[in-house]
Amino acid sequence: MDMQQSLAAPAVTRREDYTPPAWLVPDLSLDFRLDPAATRVRATLSVTRNGGDEPLRLDGEGLIPLSVSVDGVAINDWHLDGEQLVIPLAGTTHTIATEVEIAPEANTQLMGLYASSGILCTQCEAEGFRRITFFPDRPDVLSRYRVRMSADKARYPVLLANGDPVAAGDGDGGTHWAEWHDPFPKPSYLFALVAGDLQANRTTFTTASGREVALGIWVRAADLERTDHALDALRQAMAWDERTYGREYDLDVFNIVAVDDFNFGAMENKGLNIFNSRYVLADPDTATDYDYDGVATVVAHEYFHNWSGNRVTCRDWFQLSLKEGFTVYRDQGFSADQGSAAVKRIEDVRGLRAAQFPEDAGPLAHPVRPDSYQEISNFYTATIYNKGAELIRMMATMLGPERFRAATDLYFDRYDGTAATCEDFVRCMEVGGGIDLTQFRLWYGQAGTPRVAAALEQEGGRATLRLAQRLPATPGQPVKQPMVLPLRLKLFGAESGRALTPERLHLLDDASQTIVFEGLTERPVLSINRGFSAPVVIESDRSAADLAFLSAHDDDPFARYEAMQQLMLDALVALTVEGRADTDAVVRAIGATLADPALDPAFVAEAVLLPSESFVGDQLTTVDPEAVFRAREGLRREIGRRLDAQWREKYDGARAPYAYNSAEKGLRRLRNVALGYIAASGAEDAAKLAFTQFEAADNMTDRQGALTALASDDSNERVAALDIFYNRYADNPLVLDKWFQTQALSTRVDTPDVVAELLGHRDFSLANPNRARALIGAFAVNQRAFNVADGRGYRLLANQLLALDRLNPQTAANLLPPLGRWRRYDDSRATQMRAALERIVATSGVSKDLFEQASKSLAG
Repeated sequence: MDMQQSLAAPAVTRREDYTPPAWLVPDLSLDFRLDPAATRVRATLSVTRNGGDEPLRLDGEGLIPLSVSVDGVAINDWHLDGEQLVIPLAGTTHTIATEVEIAPEANTQLMGLYASSGILCTQCEAEGFRRITFFPDRPDVLSRYRVRMSADKARYPVLLANGDPVAAGDGDGGTHWAEWHDPFPKPSYLFALVAGDLQANRTTFTTASGREVALGIWVRAADLERTDHALDALRQAMAWDERTYGREYDLDVFNIVAVDDFNFGAMENKGLNIFNSRYVLADPDTATDYDYDGVATVVAHEYFHNWSGNRVTCRDWFQLSLKEGFTVYRDQGFSADQGSAAVKRIEDVRGLRAAQFPEDAGPLAHPVRPDSYQEISNFYTATIYNKGAELIRMMATMLGPERFRAATDLYFDRYDGTAATCEDFVRCMEVGGGIDLTQFRLWYGQAGTPRVAAALEQEGGRATLRLAQRLPATPGQPVKQPMVLPLRLKLFGAESGRALTPERLHLLDDASQTIVFEGLTERPVLSINRGFSAPVVIESDRSAADLAFLSAHDDDPFARYEAMQQLMLDALVALTVEGRADTDAVVRAIGATLADPALDPAFVAEAVLLPSESFVGDQLTTVDPEAVFRAREGLRREIGRRLDAQWREKYDGARAPYAYNSAEKGLRRLRNVALGYIAASGAEDAAKLAFTQFEAADNMTDRQGALTALASDDSNERVAALDIFYNRYADNPLVLDKWFQTQALSTRVDTPDVVAELLGHRDFSLANPNRARALIGAFAVNQRAFNVADGRGYRLLANQLLALDRLNPQTAANLLPPLGRWRRYDDSRATQMRAALERIVATSGVSKDLFEQASKSLAG
């Protein structure tokens, strides 16, 4: 019998089986007696029958039930069906009261109520509320919450919950209490509570209607000075949402709390956002420019959820992209408006290609609106978030700014205070935008990344563009229908460099189409999918000369970047497969970009970076990681050597005192890219140059950039820099994550052994998701080190995932996907990767989170 079939698979939840809740809970009161070892939770639910004659079923997990009453009378005729509390009820309305006990300090899953560095906090999305109290824990049950908390005042002087504060006071025995009320109905996944010894960075924001909102970023006292950037980002996000979407904040307070142990980046709980401290704390000495940008993006994302997720939530978890895809699109717009829109678009597409395209091409491929799941936590994916955002972007492109705004206004107005679906959103786009999106809906139901073949032929003054789309088979979807692909197109003259046609938006909605251009006076060069208007792969017949031309002349920044990337990618694939390529065009194009004084340094830095090893591998039928590494490093070395003078000119010319703004960020980015190429060239002074920058740096961006340049070499400076970095930041967990990650990403041949040794380091702990991701997660995406031929990288990952699964199944499952790509590799590597997956599936007691990911990776 097949190993996968020898174990009982977890139950599957299917979208087609959705039924409305049998009971609604309009109001909920919670009373917490907080204690890390034994917290008592008393819940009072007003319940209303929603049709049918079913008993009341309340979800629970890991709860110790102490009492149950109906309408004020204790009852004994309740029972547990699995971990569901079942109460037989007649009539239509009742008041249900339950009391349970939970142990926050023993909660290593970090779902429900748990302890983090002396703070008690919650995480309830997707199904964590059932670990706090018995409740119909589903997103279409919306309730108004009243919360009372009591705790030891010395240990937990700050008590926070959703909504607005109502009352507070002292209790007996050194305790105190606080009451909060949220008047807006919300699902249980948005409940939040925090108790701890915290201090707040406070300010206010005045809304467009003149209401004053009290803002607070709550952290431990030692971290308070690193919260200014997050607070400023919050105020900017609130103002941007008013200007751009007309969305005003609705409560009197908005609080953010930073905790060290968190499975995600942050959580948008109504009025009380709980954040991974990585996305709150920042100062020049400890945070890179990337970290600063990440803080602003995540703060904005969670704030924007107040409308796209909270005021309008999702009916069921199959509609997850309704809130996440839309909110990612909104935070991308915010970030683009804060700096370079062109660079932001490049960053977003690079992220999509690094995470979502491989997901679409692998065994875990799923539609933006999935059809089934075993564990919903496994669907917090790049497809739901990033591809979901691209679907919103395509609709916005087709509607145009004014009609898109009218459509989003309609959506918010029509579904405020309800649990909606993806279909509801699309219908609002149709009504508000005056457009038929019948065929476009296929994007929500079909998995996979469309591939578009584009061939341009010229005959005299006429050019014919032939387009053809195909959507590869994915698990469970062998045959696909043609999609609607909005492609922005333009033609340029190969001799003059000028535009031959205005830009046009073409909707490719058939398997193939032909476009004819008339009146051309010179050979045209095609610029296609400008701005990355559709999340597709373009397969064109453009030559290296045409790509180099576009990299110098295209007036769309993304298309210019894309031409350079394709030029590099073609050369890297040839070097990998054939061992040779014409690299002159690449070197000349990079040199021309470096020499163009009109270009933004931030754009230059992005344009001249080679595609990653993993992206090169994605283009190959069978991946040879070592061959890809040799090809990429060889081309980096050649670019570094042949353009040495230009790299040093850019490096020296980008020196400036630290400031966090778009101009200075761009200069730092270009300087560190230049340093990377100098190091890759093998220059004798490269290690000394990097170490000098490392020691003299007045900011983490330059210090980390220098450390990264040293991390893969064999110099004494590398060892010294790693030691200095560790000793300087040993007491700062977030910066120490960088120390672990830098070593895990090194391309040195001994990296697998270094990672194995770091697993035993006194500062490594699987219990902290940030630390696990920094070391294990980084190692698993290091193409050379992870895929070492003897398979020890695969065995190391499997061992760590099984150990982590016993503590935190969600984080373990999120780190498994690199093993699922086993079909892309040679027989030896594939066999060893498959063996690692089979061992995980066969392990007794493995969580449904990890089981689902591993079993699908084997079967997909």
